[in-house]
Amino acid sequence: MRTKTSAALLSSALKLASHAAMGVAMGLVFVIVLTRFDPAGIMTLISDSSSPQTPLILFEAAVVLSFAVGATLTGLVFMMTEDS
Repeated sequence: MRTKTSAALLSSALKLASHAAMGVAMGLVFVIVLTRFDPAGIMTLISDSSSPQTPLILFEAAVVLSFAVGATLTGLVFMMTEDS
């Protein structure tokens, strides 16, 4: 088995970063749809709290982070299973 050179490692890191960026973008779109159109009544629950900005930021961060981690792990699996 050949060892990876630094160029190959940099290429792999850039691919993973692009998957993470794609996950962040998809997560942001999903959060915008959930908070602006409110199909699940989430904003009603958030606006009833004593300081509605804090739970909103936590909700947005959790959703975006979960999409980013999921897309990054999926990209890692795709990179590991592709034939060289």
